[in-house]
Amino acid sequence: MRDWALKRRIRTRHLIELGGLVIKAGLVELTDDDRAALYGAFLAVAEKLRGEDREKALAIWKQRGRQAFEAEAGINSATRASNTQAERG
Repeated sequence: MRDWALKRRIRTRHLIELGGLVIKAGLVELTDDDRAALYGAFLAVAEKLRGEDREKALAIWKQRGRQAFEAEAGINSATRASNTQAERG
């Protein structure tokens, strides 16, 4: 595969993953899929990250994100276990 094609594929995957996070956070539904509202929210976050409270905000957001990922992983594990038990009858 050519270098430019590989870079494009990596960039595309990254963008898809970021879009998935927007959906996973419920922002699409909460804004009625309003792109201007979403962009405005992202600009507000960027402004916060340029400010004096950058480290504090990042620490809080990282913790909340990790907890959400862990909770989702637990739910998915429990669902898989439940489905496996149901299949065994």
